[in-house]
Amino acid sequence: MSRVLVSEEIAESGLQQLRNAGHEVDVRLGLSPAELIDALQGAHALIIRSATQVDAATLEAAKDLVVVGRAGIGLDNVDVAKATELGVMVVNAPQSNILSAAEQTMALLLAQARNIPQAHTALKNGKWERSKWEGVELHGKTLGVVGLGKIGALVAQRAMSFGMRLVAFDPFISEERARHMGVELVDLDSLLAQSDFITIHLPKNKETMNLLNAESLKKTKPGVRIINVARGGIVNEADLAEAIRNGHVQGAALDVFEKEPTTESPLFELASVVVVPHLGASTAEAQDKAGVTIAEQVQLALAGDFVPFAVNVAAGDVSNMVRPFMGLAELLGRFIGGLLDGKPADLEVVYQGELAGSGTKILTLCALKGLLVATGHDGVSFVNAPQLAQEHRITFGEVSIVESPEYVNLITVKSGHHAVSGTLMRIGSRLETRIVAVDAHSVEIPPASSMLVVRNDDRPGMIGIVGVALGEAEISIVSMAVGPDQSSTTALMVLSTGTPTPSSVIERLRGTNGIQDIHLITLR
Repeated sequence: MSRVLVSEEIAESGLQQLRNAGHEVDVRLGLSPAELIDALQGAHALIIRSATQVDAATLEAAKDLVVVGRAGIGLDNVDVAKATELGVMVVNAPQSNILSAAEQTMALLLAQARNIPQAHTALKNGKWERSKWEGVELHGKTLGVVGLGKIGALVAQRAMSFGMRLVAFDPFISEERARHMGVELVDLDSLLAQSDFITIHLPKNKETMNLLNAESLKKTKPGVRIINVARGGIVNEADLAEAIRNGHVQGAALDVFEKEPTTESPLFELASVVVVPHLGASTAEAQDKAGVTIAEQVQLALAGDFVPFAVNVAAGDVSNMVRPFMGLAELLGRFIGGLLDGKPADLEVVYQGELAGSGTKILTLCALKGLLVATGHDGVSFVNAPQLAQEHRITFGEVSIVESPEYVNLITVKSGHHAVSGTLMRIGSRLETRIVAVDAHSVEIPPASSMLVVRNDDRPGMIGIVGVALGEAEISIVSMAVGPDQSSTTALMVLSTGTPTPSSVIERLRGTNGIQDIHLITLR
């Protein structure tokens, strides 16, 4: 059972999911930095939102921590680089609040265009001010979308229904994709110059901090209105306030601020500014989705499985075609680690067949993880495997070959002077794992938790010698495959055994005439 510390409120459905999975859920809200460090002792997972600061000191103090889960999108409150160094997975719930954030953007867009909060407040204060709060229509206006990712795309889709003209800046989106969405892709300066409204949908990082500042705001179209539901600090609040005071910017609507929580900003005193306290994800639906999603991600991380929304795992997207082969790739890495007798070497993974060119980066990472585990490295994870390899001067890479003459898909892992190949075979309605070659010897055998690889002289009686030795040690042979080498007088036996073979039996066989080499393979 793992202990999961929850330092901020998440949906009860997510908490219950963790409890149902057998984890101890420790909810402790409002912790100071010192109290957080103390509470993390013995915790295997930490679930946070945006208020908890998970800095380097906190991560270093949390010796048992496996995963930090952010129930939302942004991770500017987590030292992801330090977490990666320590092998701690960082996961988020990037799709949980995209709809809520898009709708919040549209709400603020409309509120800014029609001065709804200001007119509401005036009327409740006894003032009937129809002419003072005259607004503008969205129809026919140009909306500049800065960041055409999932949220930006939803905003563009909704703005189109209002009859707005759409332009967008996003260096990671192709013109073809933008055109398919009905959006004209432009550079940032062009967007600033022609937009009547600008909405921001970017992560907060070195490149985006102060993106809209005094200098860039001068490039905007006079009378522009700016909406930010992304992250505070992307828009410089003081510079924006000054641009509104001097009349160049008509108004703004902000859901986020550079420092949160806050009740002070130069923008708060300006009548043409609409502000709300970071409510972009504050819907019942988004909170429920975030809680459930982060619970799922944390469960996968604690089980040692691949986590789709891990931000510090260098694997890229994992397709449905590739995912079934992850277990096989790690198994082959472990298998070759056994052949190396605890001495890891450079790794190359060869993909043949339909897998070739299908986004196999995660499979190579699985094989590397398996190799490092099998060669005695503790605490290996999808997060720190590349870093551990670098520290031990182990290079790793992959090769794709479309042709696969014998199998629909074949993975071959090479390290040192060894190579092992495996595939998934369809047996009826099931996919079953098979090891099909070891060091150029053709074999076909299902993997098992305990296996032996025996290289021997290709002459009669060698199978009997191995069988007798194992029988005398009361070790049963579950399955066996023999692969001769047509170009030499050497043969190879691959056996799976009911129990691990003791080192004394292995040493006895190693000293037997005709046995060239023997390796114990542990795949559990």
